[in-house]
Amino acid sequence: MRAQNKSRQYGARASVLVLGLVAAGAVLAPASPASAAVPGLVRVAATSVNNSADYHSVTATCPVGKVLTGTGYELNGVTGEGVVDDLRPNGGVATAPTAVTVGAYETEAFAGNWSVTAYAICANPLAGLVRVATTSVSNSTDFRSVTATCPVGKVLTGTGYELNGVTGEGVVDDFRPNGGVATAPTAVTVGAYESDATALNWSATAYAICANPLAGLVRTSAVGASTSLDFRSVTATCPVGKVLTGAGYELNGVTGEGIVDDFRPNGGPATAPTSAASGAYEEDAFAGNWSDTAYAICATP
Repeated sequence: MRAQNKSRQYGARASVLVLGLVAAGAVLAPASPASAAVPGLVRVAATSVNNSADYHSVTATCPVGKVLTGTGYELNGVTGEGVVDDLRPNGGVATAPTAVTVGAYETEAFAGNWSVTAYAICANPLAGLVRVATTSVSNSTDFRSVTATCPVGKVLTGTGYELNGVTGEGVVDDFRPNGGVATAPTAVTVGAYESDATALNWSATAYAICANPLAGLVRTSAVGASTSLDFRSVTATCPVGKVLTGAGYELNGVTGEGIVDDFRPNGGPATAPTSAASGAYEEDAFAGNWSDTAYAICATP
């Protein structure tokens, strides 16, 4: 009987306490979970053989236990004579990517030795990480554009592309994540031109690496000077305190006459990247002014 009275008294006190908190304006609902961060971020590099073959391919793979958030590449030994037509992250709509394959062709006959480097930006597993692919129509027109968009509720951490049906005759000059300095990116657009006239049917594939929302995710950019020089380079840097998860680039003022042969995140196997460089050459002599824009996708570490 005493136990029952104590129970009633406790219940009454608890009710009074709850009512008091509500009257005082206390919030009783649980707080929403915070966005995830990007722990363990590093950059991994792999370089192909160095020879005079027309085509080179190499795959950079994340360390065991890590996943791929972004990509990059670098052509070594050629200056506007080689073009990357395959920057392909693995994975799928239900599988987290863990590696990127880079394939490159000579655009013109080149007698020297050259190689290609693939860069993988890797992190500890991220919630909801997947790879989305969208392919354009296949025809023989000079230009095509395609956008890969993350599933609803996900954000863009990194990018990739693939040209299908051309072997050194297509050039990607628009590789542009959306978003901004206060807006998380959710899609990437790939625009490609024929570098030389071809009657072949061809298409472009855009790859979006997507994850559940990440803390502080934004897209920054840097634009180089617009001149008629043969080469230009520009670096997009993350805001202080953020790290690079992925990148992009855009050539302005050339239509198939410029080639980005250096799309390089900084960092290393023990260092988180914080910037991305874009270096571009004219494929053929071009008298007009043109510029290069680098994009950096950045998040809280």
